[in-house]
Amino acid sequence: MTVSSTFPADFLWGGATAANQIEGAYNEGGKGLSIQDVMPKGITTPRTEGPTDDNLKQVAIDFYHRYAEDIALFAEMGFKTFRFSIAWSRIFPLGDETEPNEEGLAFYDRMIDECEKYGIEPLVTMSHYETPLHLTDTYDGWVNRDLIGFYERYSRVLFARYGARVKYWLTFNEINSVLHAPLMSGGINTPKDQLSKTDLYQAIHNELVASALATKAARELAPNAQVGCMVLAMPAYPLTPDPDDVMASLTTERTNLAFGDIHVRGEYPGYYLRSLRDQGVELTITDEDRALLKEYTVDFVSFSYYMSVAETADDSKRVIGEGNIMGGVSNPTLKASEWGWQIDPVGLRIVLNQFWDRWQKPLFIVENGLGARDQLIEIDGRKTVNDDYRINYLNDHLVQVGEAITDGVDVMGYTPWGCIDLVSASTAQLSKRYGFIYVDRNDDGSGTLDRYKKKSFDWYAEVIKSNGASLTR
Repeated sequence: MTVSSTFPADFLWGGATAANQIEGAYNEGGKGLSIQDVMPKGITTPRTEGPTDDNLKQVAIDFYHRYAEDIALFAEMGFKTFRFSIAWSRIFPLGDETEPNEEGLAFYDRMIDECEKYGIEPLVTMSHYETPLHLTDTYDGWVNRDLIGFYERYSRVLFARYGARVKYWLTFNEINSVLHAPLMSGGINTPKDQLSKTDLYQAIHNELVASALATKAARELAPNAQVGCMVLAMPAYPLTPDPDDVMASLTTERTNLAFGDIHVRGEYPGYYLRSLRDQGVELTITDEDRALLKEYTVDFVSFSYYMSVAETADDSKRVIGEGNIMGGVSNPTLKASEWGWQIDPVGLRIVLNQFWDRWQKPLFIVENGLGARDQLIEIDGRKTVNDDYRINYLNDHLVQVGEAITDGVDVMGYTPWGCIDLVSASTAQLSKRYGFIYVDRNDDGSGTLDRYKKKSFDWYAEVIKSNGASLTR
């Protein structure tokens, strides 16, 4: 049955991408190298010394040259907003220069021009897993406090250039993922198994201070802009009613919730400080740091949601699934995607209610989607993909978003991940497809790069047109 729309009239429907996964042109326009240029297989293998020919991200889907065509397709679906990231190394090729690269700035001007042509509101991520490689090799990434100043300079350039044209900003993508992927998320060159807890948590602190300074810069240079944090949401359910399992699930959830607590409340929560003490971690935190965190809190909370996990205190019950790449154990009540990510639409409603109850800040779902192996077929002379599995996944999750809105949660918008096929972050594959638009490129680099509308393209266009009224239970 079709559900009546509970989505507000100004709900921001759209889609989400990241520069390193779509743009390509890794050495054009004055761009410097980023960490992604030495991560040809994502987080599945150690970094390389330099760029390699097997890195699909060097071309990706060639959005750098085809952005006008792709944004026109987004407009055809009816997008109200488009989430994209600015590649830091396009603006500051090394990351520590004093003057930006004008050619890089001009590229994003042209992108924003295209969005404005169709009335699409840009939603810009300032750092999305693309730390300039020079900052990694020379400073060990966010372990070094010098990066705070480099990032602040970068943020001020962005707000001065685009602040009057871009209303919504995110400082760091999935900032809590640095716990699991220090190189990808924190630009940290030291291998994870050699990285001390103190250095890891100091890097986290440095990013949080930089985020506050970026918010301060926005207040000064773009007073009409709104700045949000972006966290990876992954609810952890107790595997059993055993109180020890409940405590284990709470502890796991807090590793993610702490980041929102600090961004929203402006101070470190007691449980986080205890965790640091228990691990023997002593951070360098200045009085100025504390004042910045307290004064420059975020306007809204954005997050990604792909799956939930279970948690247990009983090691004999720790069944780790293929999709448990960021913690937890498999939930025996849930099915999983081809990549082992457990599918849990109700979990999205749970997260929305949990975050709203906890922070009372507007919430923005800026990533959610299903990675799958799509088959390009031809129907009546038109190439397409019959991706009913994706339609079902997104429909079921959006129904739960509607339920959360009915619960009283303030939800700003929804930008499903990979609105167009792109290179996956975790595995650097193109065969793990998320988009409404099929891009003819394969894991071996072959393909025409032609675009084709999947069945989900028309489905999502109707969802947007009807403001969610076309969703079915």
